[in-house]
Amino acid sequence: MTTPVIDETIIRETLRQVVDPELDCNIVDLGLVYGIAINGAKVIVTMTLTTPGCPMHESLCAGVQTACLGLAGVEDAEVELVWDPPWHP
Repeated sequence: MTTPVIDETIIRETLRQVVDPELDCNIVDLGLVYGIAINGAKVIVTMTLTTPGCPMHESLCAGVQTACLGLAGVEDAEVELVWDPPWHP
């Protein structure tokens, strides 16, 4: 049995499923995803939100984790929120 190959392109495409409901646009096209790290079967997504007080904070982070964990070969997913650089449209 072969282990599925997890790469940044697949993860980025998968994260397009996570939509910011306030802006009705996915987090990748909004530019909220700053980086993706893959360490074996663990994925770490570095991202920001549109504002530090974003009311969708928990929902968006949970969406990122759920999307990543839905990929074959991903056993753990973590979201690292950063505020620098600040997001702008």
